[in-house]
Amino acid sequence: MAHTLEVAKSGRATCRTCRQPIPKGDVRFGEEAPNAFSDSGGTMFLWHHVLCAAKKKPGQLKEAMKSFAGDIPNRDEVERIIAVEEPKQKPTSMPYAERAPTNRSRCGECGEVIEKGEMRIATPREVEAGGMMNAAVRYVHPPCAVATAEAEPEGVAGMVEKIKKNSKGLSAEELDEIAQAMA
Repeated sequence: MAHTLEVAKSGRATCRTCRQPIPKGDVRFGEEAPNAFSDSGGTMFLWHHVLCAAKKKPGQLKEAMKSFAGDIPNRDEVERIIAVEEPKQKPTSMPYAERAPTNRSRCGECGEVIEKGEMRIATPREVEAGGMMNAAVRYVHPPCAVATAEAEPEGVAGMVEKIKKNSKGLSAEELDEIAQAMA
Protein backbone atom coordinates (compact mmCIF):
# COMPACT_ATOMS: atom_id res chain seq x y z
CA MET A 1 0.00 0.00 0.00
CA ALA A 2 1.18 3.49 -0.77
CA HIS A 3 1.45 5.74 2.26
CA THR A 4 1.78 9.47 1.72
CA LEU A 5 2.77 12.82 3.17
CA GLU A 6 0.80 15.92 2.26
CA VAL A 7 -0.19 19.34 3.47
CA ALA A 8 -3.59 19.17 5.22
CA LYS A 9 -6.25 20.66 2.93
CA SER A 10 -8.64 21.43 5.80
CA GLY A 11 -8.68 21.22 9.58
CA ARG A 12 -11.25 18.41 9.72
CA ALA A 13 -8.92 15.39 9.94
CA THR A 14 -8.09 13.87 13.32
CA CYS A 15 -4.81 12.11 14.10
CA ARG A 16 -5.39 8.36 14.49
CA THR A 17 -2.60 8.18 17.07
CA CYS A 18 -3.28 11.04 19.51
CA ARG A 19 -6.90 11.82 18.51
CA GLN A 20 -6.15 15.56 18.22
CA PRO A 21 -7.14 17.63 15.14
CA ILE A 22 -4.61 18.15 12.36
CA PRO A 23 -4.66 21.89 11.54
CA LYS A 24 -5.06 23.09 7.97
CA GLY A 25 -1.64 23.67 6.37
CA ASP A 26 0.25 21.19 8.59
CA VAL A 27 2.14 18.33 6.96
CA ARG A 28 0.38 15.06 7.77
CA PHE A 29 1.10 11.37 7.19
CA GLY A 30 -1.56 9.29 5.40
CA GLU A 31 -1.61 5.57 6.09
CA GLU A 32 -3.40 3.85 3.21
CA ALA A 33 -5.92 1.26 4.39
CA PRO A 34 -8.75 -0.77 2.84
CA ASN A 35 -12.00 1.18 2.75
CA ALA A 36 -14.48 -0.65 4.97
CA PHE A 37 -17.28 1.68 3.91
CA SER A 38 -17.17 0.89 0.19
CA ASP A 39 -18.89 -2.06 -1.50
CA SER A 40 -16.37 -1.95 -4.36
CA GLY A 41 -13.31 -2.16 -2.10
CA GLY A 42 -10.93 0.70 -2.67
CA THR A 43 -8.73 2.43 -0.16
CA MET A 44 -8.79 5.39 2.20
CA PHE A 45 -6.22 7.24 4.28
CA LEU A 46 -5.88 7.21 8.06
CA TRP A 47 -4.21 10.52 8.98
CA HIS A 48 -1.51 11.10 11.61
CA HIS A 49 0.58 14.06 12.77
CA VAL A 50 4.13 13.56 11.44
CA LEU A 51 5.62 13.32 14.96
CA CYS A 52 2.94 10.81 16.00
CA ALA A 53 3.65 8.71 12.90
CA ALA A 54 7.39 8.83 13.66
CA LYS A 55 6.66 7.14 16.99
CA LYS A 56 3.98 4.62 15.88
CA LYS A 57 4.66 4.04 12.15
CA PRO A 58 8.38 4.82 11.71
CA GLY A 59 9.07 2.47 8.80
CA GLN A 60 6.06 3.58 6.80
CA LEU A 61 6.77 7.27 7.46
CA LYS A 62 10.41 6.85 6.43
CA GLU A 63 9.29 5.43 3.05
CA ALA A 64 6.74 8.22 2.54
CA MET A 65 9.37 10.87 3.35
CA LYS A 66 11.52 9.65 0.43
CA SER A 67 8.91 10.72 -2.12
CA PHE A 68 7.74 13.94 -0.40
CA ALA A 69 9.14 17.01 -2.16
CA GLY A 70 7.96 19.57 0.40
CA ASP A 71 9.54 20.83 3.60
CA ILE A 72 8.88 18.83 6.78
CA PRO A 73 8.95 20.98 9.95
CA ASN A 74 11.27 19.58 12.66
CA ARG A 75 12.72 17.09 10.12
CA ASP A 76 15.82 16.45 12.28
CA GLU A 77 13.65 15.56 15.28
CA VAL A 78 11.41 13.34 13.12
CA GLU A 79 14.43 11.47 11.72
CA ARG A 80 15.88 11.05 15.23
CA ILE A 81 12.59 9.57 16.50
CA ILE A 82 12.41 7.25 13.47
CA ALA A 83 15.96 6.03 14.15
CA VAL A 84 15.02 5.19 17.76
CA GLU A 85 11.58 3.67 17.09
CA GLU A 86 12.11 1.77 13.81
CA PRO A 87 14.14 -1.12 15.31
CA LYS A 88 11.36 -1.63 17.90
CA GLN A 89 8.61 -1.91 15.27
CA LYS A 90 7.28 -5.39 14.50
CA PRO A 91 7.64 -6.40 10.86
CA THR A 92 4.53 -6.06 8.74
CA SER A 93 5.34 -8.96 6.40
CA MET A 94 5.59 -12.64 7.32
CA PRO A 95 7.45 -14.85 7.83
CA TYR A 96 9.87 -13.05 10.13
CA ALA A 97 12.13 -14.05 12.99
CA GLU A 98 12.55 -12.49 16.42
CA ARG A 99 13.62 -13.32 19.93
CA ALA A 100 10.65 -14.31 22.08
CA PRO A 101 9.90 -11.44 24.51
CA THR A 102 8.22 -13.83 27.00
CA ASN A 103 7.86 -17.57 27.55
CA ARG A 104 4.10 -17.53 26.93
CA SER A 105 4.05 -18.74 23.32
CA ARG A 106 4.01 -22.35 22.19
CA CYS A 107 5.41 -23.74 18.97
CA GLY A 108 2.65 -24.27 16.44
CA GLU A 109 4.30 -27.49 15.22
CA CYS A 110 5.68 -29.35 18.26
CA GLY A 111 3.62 -27.70 21.01
CA GLU A 112 6.65 -27.02 23.24
CA VAL A 113 7.05 -23.67 25.04
CA ILE A 114 9.22 -21.14 23.22
CA GLU A 115 11.44 -19.82 26.00
CA LYS A 116 12.05 -16.11 26.56
CA GLY A 117 15.01 -14.94 24.46
CA GLU A 118 14.84 -17.98 22.17
CA MET A 119 14.53 -17.47 18.41
CA ARG A 120 11.07 -17.96 16.96
CA ILE A 121 9.60 -17.58 13.50
CA ALA A 122 6.24 -15.88 12.94
CA THR A 123 4.13 -17.41 10.18
CA PRO A 124 0.61 -16.47 9.09
CA ARG A 125 -2.44 -18.54 9.93
CA GLU A 126 -6.18 -18.10 9.68
CA VAL A 127 -8.45 -18.40 12.71
CA GLU A 128 -12.21 -18.76 12.58
CA ALA A 129 -13.95 -16.41 15.00
CA GLY A 130 -17.67 -15.79 14.99
CA GLY A 131 -18.14 -17.36 11.57
CA MET A 132 -15.41 -15.19 10.00
CA MET A 133 -11.83 -16.00 9.08
CA ASN A 134 -9.27 -13.67 10.66
CA ALA A 135 -5.53 -13.46 10.10
CA ALA A 136 -3.34 -14.37 13.07
CA VAL A 137 0.28 -15.17 13.86
CA ARG A 138 1.62 -18.66 14.49
CA TYR A 139 5.03 -18.92 16.16
CA VAL A 140 7.35 -21.89 15.57
CA HIS A 141 10.89 -22.92 16.49
CA PRO A 142 13.30 -22.50 13.53
CA PRO A 143 13.79 -26.29 13.09
CA CYS A 144 10.01 -26.80 13.27
CA ALA A 145 9.51 -24.16 10.54
CA VAL A 146 10.89 -26.64 8.00
CA ALA A 147 7.55 -28.52 7.99
CA THR A 148 5.73 -25.25 7.23
CA ALA A 149 8.27 -24.26 4.56
CA GLU A 150 8.08 -27.61 2.77
CA ALA A 151 4.35 -27.03 2.17
CA GLU A 152 5.09 -23.71 0.42
CA PRO A 153 5.90 -23.55 -3.33
CA GLU A 154 9.28 -21.85 -2.79
CA GLY A 155 10.35 -24.40 -0.16
CA VAL A 156 12.80 -23.98 2.71
CA ALA A 157 15.29 -21.84 0.78
CA GLY A 158 12.53 -19.41 -0.22
CA MET A 159 11.25 -19.16 3.35
CA VAL A 160 14.77 -18.48 4.67
CA GLU A 161 15.16 -15.64 2.15
CA LYS A 162 11.80 -14.13 3.18
CA ILE A 163 12.79 -14.37 6.85
CA LYS A 164 16.07 -12.56 6.15
CA LYS A 165 14.22 -9.84 4.21
CA ASN A 166 11.40 -9.33 6.73
CA SER A 167 13.27 -9.62 10.05
CA LYS A 168 14.27 -6.35 11.67
CA GLY A 169 16.67 -5.86 14.51
CA LEU A 170 18.49 -9.18 14.05
CA SER A 171 22.19 -9.38 13.27
CA ALA A 172 23.63 -11.25 10.29
CA GLU A 173 24.93 -13.90 12.71
CA GLU A 174 21.42 -14.43 14.16
CA LEU A 175 19.94 -14.75 10.66
CA ASP A 176 22.67 -17.27 9.74
CA GLU A 177 21.84 -19.21 12.93
CA ILE A 178 18.21 -19.45 11.78
CA ALA A 179 19.23 -20.57 8.27
CA GLN A 180 21.46 -23.31 9.76
CA ALA A 181 18.68 -24.48 12.08
CA MET A 182 16.34 -24.79 9.10
CA ALA A 183 18.89 -26.56 6.84
